[in-house]
Amino acid sequence: MLPPRVAFALPPRAGVGFKPEHFDDVMALRPAVGFFEIHAENYMGEGGPPHRRLEALRTLYPLSLHGVGLSIGGPRPLDGEHLKRLAALRRRYEPGLFSEHLAWSSHDEGFLDDLLPLPYTQETLQVVCDHIDETQAAVGRMLLENPSTYVRFAESDIPEVEFLAEIVRRTGCGLLLDVNNIEVQAANHGFDAQTYLDAFPLVAVEEVHLAGYAEARDDSGHELRIDAHDSPVRAAVWALYRRVIARIGPTPTLIEWDNDVPDWATLHAEARRADQQARKPAHV
Repeated sequence: MLPPRVAFALPPRAGVGFKPEHFDDVMALRPAVGFFEIHAENYMGEGGPPHRRLEALRTLYPLSLHGVGLSIGGPRPLDGEHLKRLAALRRRYEPGLFSEHLAWSSHDEGFLDDLLPLPYTQETLQVVCDHIDETQAAVGRMLLENPSTYVRFAESDIPEVEFLAEIVRRTGCGLLLDVNNIEVQAANHGFDAQTYLDAFPLVAVEEVHLAGYAEARDDSGHELRIDAHDSPVRAAVWALYRRVIARIGPTPTLIEWDNDVPDWATLHAEARRADQQARKPAHV
């Protein structure tokens, strides 16, 4: 018989994204990590091995539920069946936090592989707030993640940090601050990452994401950073993270490593490094 579930609240320390290939190591070693994050769309089925693994994991660790398919920023209505499945998953596993992206990923009846950017306008702001209100009514309170983007819309007339702050004010949702996304956007769009961070509505941040980025060149030969989640966290991202923690204090922090997934020991070491970085002083 499995032991009772631990308390579902996320502790203010580092966690990692759960990967099935790490399950045996986690069950055998019972590593000291704060929590595991799962992508909701991987567990939309009713049963089978994915849920058996997740039930066992949930007896030992709190979970964070992260959605990638709701298309909060899309102009079309939200998928009611998807909302029902999200709500059922949240009831089943009682995650400490539920989050989604400030992005869109659907058009007509199709779903796209990418999380695409939005124009920051009053019209889009209303759409996003309406969708968040609908989601929170169906699933419960959520966090919204700041995006990584590679293009900007000419019609945008609201700065991103103000756009996010207004969403929080209107809907009561919280924010998931992806520090890597700030560094990626700063390089791609030519702004200062620390200045962006200093203007960010940090009072609403309840979870932090860290990841590695990839470097490429666009068709014009300009440097491009890609939110690849396929490598260790970079030094510049660690520096921004220390700045965040100096401002808001210890906060649940996820190491995202979704591509070229390493062995458990490597991923666990990155989580331990996040805990260590959070204890280092930073200039604010």
